[in-house]
Amino acid sequence: MEFEFVRNTLMGEYYVKCSMGHEIVGRWLQDEIGRDFEKIAQVEALCDLARVHPQQEHVLPGVEISLSIVGDEVIVQENVLSHGYELEDSSEFDFYDCESTASCGLEDFEIMIERWMAFLTNR
Repeated sequence: MEFEFVRNTLMGEYYVKCSMGHEIVGRWLQDEIGRDFEKIAQVEALCDLARVHPQQEHVLPGVEISLSIVGDEVIVQENVLSHGYELEDSSEFDFYDCESTASCGLEDFEIMIERWMAFLTNR
């Protein structure tokens, strides 16, 4: 997973750009976590817990997008997808689903969180 962090110094805003197929991860980091250092610490603690108990699912629910870690796989998904609505012809929504959920390895995810923290603190 490739990612890039951008800072708009005039507006004081921070943006996350992720590679195609992982856009939802960038949206989650930007919108659900942002510059909230307590939430970043929660995410880091969740990653640590997932390493200790890899057989369990570890979840950090968000307002619109949630994080789930099972074993060494991280899944970021829009909450609307977890409601289990059955669509008659889901092929129309395949592209939407592709932009609404993504997975990556725990190690890659931890690197992104670590670099986000460094980016925010200018390290």
